[in-house]
Amino acid sequence: MRVLLVEDDHELGKAVVAGLRAAGFAVDWAPSVAEADLKQSVHAYDCVVLDRGLPDGDGLGLLRAWRSRQERIPVLVLTALDALPDRIAGFSDGADDYLGKPFAMDELVVRVGALCRRAEPPRETVLRVLGVEMDLPRRRVRRDGVLLSLTSKEFAVLELLLTRAGHVVTRSEFIEHCWDEMAEPMSNVVDVVVAQLRRKLGDPPLISTARGAGFIVGSAG
Repeated sequence: MRVLLVEDDHELGKAVVAGLRAAGFAVDWAPSVAEADLKQSVHAYDCVVLDRGLPDGDGLGLLRAWRSRQERIPVLVLTALDALPDRIAGFSDGADDYLGKPFAMDELVVRVGALCRRAEPPRETVLRVLGVEMDLPRRRVRRDGVLLSLTSKEFAVLELLLTRAGHVVTRSEFIEHCWDEMAEPMSNVVDVVVAQLRRKLGDPPLISTARGAGFIVGSAG
């Protein structure tokens, strides 16, 4: 799941990015209204965490602009402006959630996860493909009953492959869905994670290479 953080406080921004990435999210960071609007127009985000007091305007102004353009991306307003009138204004302008500063990182992670799931179409909570069982809520993966220890990135890559079993997933799709702007599109980060997954999944091989295109679980067609 890919999240856009809109926050101008450098130290707080670093902490939030680190906390969300540790929880398995891909995170892009914009310190201003203008940069946030640009990033949101270019990338497909599952959720936005939006500060209000930004150097070039109130984050609620950006939120109103998005809603006027019928952009329904879930938005959590994260701000020190936490009085009742401020919260009412946030929800009136289209916020899906509102969290005051200071806040607990664990709570922010849970709220962001809930908003990301709200934006998704209904789907199975457990994926079962070719002897692999992926429990999404518990973030557990087993192959033939054996529990595997996966990193957050390995889990994200495998989830995308299982969700699209039988179809080729391109490297650009992996970058878009499982990484953030820190990933270099021309690097071999996808190949490295897939290689790690193959070792952990063991034999018989589960992930095949579609030469020149990407990777696939199961047969194409």
